[in-house]
Amino acid sequence: MRRILLCVTGASGAIYAQSLLQKLSQARSQWEQLAVVMTTNAKEVWKTELETDSWKQFDVQHYETNDFSAPFASGSGQYDTMIVIPCSMGTLGRIATGVSNDLITRAADVVLKERRKLICVVRETPYNLIHIRNMETVTLAGGIICPATPSFYSKPATLQEVAATVTDRVMDLAGLSVKTYRWGQSS
Repeated sequence: MRRILLCVTGASGAIYAQSLLQKLSQARSQWEQLAVVMTTNAKEVWKTELETDSWKQFDVQHYETNDFSAPFASGSGQYDTMIVIPCSMGTLGRIATGVSNDLITRAADVVLKERRKLICVVRETPYNLIHIRNMETVTLAGGIICPATPSFYSKPATLQEVAATVTDRVMDLAGLSVKTYRWGQSS
């Protein structure tokens, strides 16, 4: 069974984290453990963008960013998938340079050194050269950069459906089954 770590940073795009938490909750049979780490800024952005603190409603284990006793702070914790959604460019930069100054960046360091799956759903536009080089570094280290770029061929009608075009892709990248629109099928 899968052990998944979901990290939420203070980048705009709390709707993506909310959507992924909902999908992971619906896919409960596909994972054994789901842990969540949210930065203080992530909680503020969530409240601002979604006008709620609904992250508390999900039946998952929450960890504080300074809790280095969390199981995924060590390779022996055997978390096989880490998703940072949305991933701020500051967090990406710290991951790319190996700065493990909080639980999120320490866990990313662990996932990369153990050759497990790291998915960073970056949410910024436009990119500067530093962002691009950090994305390259994380990619070369084995991480996956998945920009929070929605698709529209499925003809999403609501903000939640638009966000789902990204989170369904993240589910695919994580190796989880998700019922979603597939290219070539009628919508």
